[in-house]
Amino acid sequence: MSPILVRPVREQLEHDRIIRLLQTRFRRRFDAGINPGAEQNAPVGTGTAVIYPDVVLTALDRGKKIAAIIEVETVESVNHLEALAEWVNFGRQRPPFHLYVPTQMVEVAKRLCTDHNVPVAEIHTFHAVGEEIRFVPVYRAPSDSRPHSAAPAKKAAAKAGGAKKSKRAKPAARRAAKPAARSSKRK
Repeated sequence: MSPILVRPVREQLEHDRIIRLLQTRFRRRFDAGINPGAEQNAPVGTGTAVIYPDVVLTALDRGKKIAAIIEVETVESVNHLEALAEWVNFGRQRPPFHLYVPTQMVEVAKRLCTDHNVPVAEIHTFHAVGEEIRFVPVYRAPSDSRPHSAAPAKKAAAKAGGAKKSKRAKPAARRAAKPAARSSKRK
């Protein structure tokens, strides 16, 4: 449950509208589960450690691995309480944590993430243009900031480097063996 116990009705409607728009936006590439308002439809984790972010993007393949956790905030909900109660927990999860905030609150959100050491993978802003909501990416974490995702990349690079060395070694060994075979045939 959010530390903002009673969000103004207008902001709650905007919040839930953004969540539904994100669900539609990601529907083709992911199974997008949403938790608008007080609903708890798409959990992350198990047992007592279960959390309910606004949007949970799950891969469509057989593994059903969670690809990202998305939290949508409004002007009222970008604050220290929200950062400590929700963002820190979402950032500690294995899937990348994406944060969507109103355009005017992006600097406050960045500062709160820095102050509370929230490992946010991406920050997006949203603003209304008439009836349409537009999303703009404003921050993407460097790829090496998430240690669990960087380790497999280093292992893959090491394997690729090892494969190149072994392929080079075989032709060199063959060349060295050929002159020896030629000299034995001449005798």
